[in-house]
Amino acid sequence: MSLLSNVTLVKARYFVILAAFLSSLISGCATMEGAGEDIQSAGEAVEEGAQDASN
Repeated sequence: MSLLSNVTLVKARYFVILAAFLSSLISGCATMEGAGEDIQSAGEAVEEGAQDASN
């Protein structure tokens, strides 16, 4: 193999690793956003329950 093809192979490997990392990062953000919405809706339900109990 020539030096040029080795450099190209290394760049391709780094690109694949970077793409995998970025896709996991993006999906992680979406998951955290969904978890935040779930926690928020649970908190609202608890708050409504407390208001109903006090009335």
